[in-house]
Amino acid sequence: MINLIGSQTIETDRLILRSSKMKEQKRLWEILMVPEVNKWYLTSAKKYANNLKHWTWENQEKFYKAKVDNADNNDIFGWSVFLKSEYTNSGNEEVIGQVTVQENGSDIAIRDVGWYMDPIYQGKGYATEAAKAMIDYMFKKVEIDKISSGAVKDNIPSCKIFEKLGFTKIGEIEEDSPYTFYNGILTFSKYELTREDFFKNENNRI
Repeated sequence: MINLIGSQTIETDRLILRSSKMKEQKRLWEILMVPEVNKWYLTSAKKYANNLKHWTWENQEKFYKAKVDNADNNDIFGWSVFLKSEYTNSGNEEVIGQVTVQENGSDIAIRDVGWYMDPIYQGKGYATEAAKAMIDYMFKKVEIDKISSGAVKDNIPSCKIFEKLGFTKIGEIEEDSPYTFYNGILTFSKYELTREDFFKNENNRI
């Protein structure tokens, strides 16, 4: 049985991961509206792809409020990622992205993971640092059995994160794009990390 302890605050060398609050949601919406971010992340009904009004903050705010209302539930695992003030250009703590864990089928001990980051801060290892912190939390504190996830093969940065964090590539699958702003067939790389391999990898790093 896993520990349903919700999204407790996680701190790394450069980042703080916190459960979602409304104060940072508009900035996260702005990040998600960047084409190079939502191309591989945003899943919504395709009918909204060309509906500019649907994507305005005035319309989206209600969806973000609903997310925040449930953010502190014990069975929700998702974090806003903040860059510590000493690493920002402004000298103030800034939200730079989000990491999330979702159920993957009927077994709640098997999870899927996802993330997105502000392109301004990409290429500095922040996504890897945040993803590692999230995955450590899920195996060590929540005590899940496995993460079964994946990324579009052409989304090379995300695929590299899976590989850096010790995931095993278990295959590829072609399917219609689930992403709102991308039509066509995509090749997805599928990755897996079991509890046994997670701790084996950690011991090998010591």
